[in-house]
Amino acid sequence: MRGIAFSIFGFDVYWYGILIALGIALAVVLACFLCKHRNLSKDDIFELLLWVLPPAIIGARLYYLIFNNGPWGWEAFAIWNGGLAVYGSVIGGAIGVIIYCVVRKKNFLDVADVVVPCLLLGQAVGRIGCFCSGCCYGFEITDPAWQFFPVGIYLEDGSWHLATMIYESFFCFVFCAILSVLIRKTQTKGLCFGLYMLLYGTLRAVLENFRDASEALFIGPLKVSLLLSIMLAVAGLCLVLWQVVQTKRKRRV
Repeated sequence: MRGIAFSIFGFDVYWYGILIALGIALAVVLACFLCKHRNLSKDDIFELLLWVLPPAIIGARLYYLIFNNGPWGWEAFAIWNGGLAVYGSVIGGAIGVIIYCVVRKKNFLDVADVVVPCLLLGQAVGRIGCFCSGCCYGFEITDPAWQFFPVGIYLEDGSWHLATMIYESFFCFVFCAILSVLIRKTQTKGLCFGLYMLLYGTLRAVLENFRDASEALFIGPLKVSLLLSIMLAVAGLCLVLWQVVQTKRKRRV
């Protein structure tokens, strides 16, 4: 694995940054195809991107800094050195979506239903960037019989670890496909959003149990992402059940 894709004029360009940018671009393209299913236009999508991208980047960095205890000062702005967290970007992006919906008087659940399949696509591609950078891996694999890709990844120190970032990437692609089909099949607002929280929260909750401690952020002895994942999954389950109940009531009427 090589973190650096190429250098230009002495400036190193990393695979992680390239794949994050690619993930965002693909997410926007997908959103342009899905937006019509929730009465949104392509112009809405490009405007939404302007509202979402800045707080998503800020949130990703702040989340890492807070739970990693720094680095602070000028180094806090050096995002090219790494130190971005997925959950921070999700939280920051969600704040951007809420502000956009309030200002433009859009239905939050309509917008969220379009955003979540695209978010999953971006997360799937972004985790490939984690693979290229050799981060976000799982426990060390000591049994030679399991020391092969995609079960594990080989690190520069000569050790093999569970390729948890590849597991997450695979399932995010699968979940993206499921929600991209579902948004076409149902007009139930918030169902895709609820399923995203349930599916992704459950996936992360499982994977966090296999993630190497050196690659995780903590609150005391507890993994921050594990706690958030459980909360996200529970909230998603509640929203999905509520939507199912509401749909049944409407059918009876």
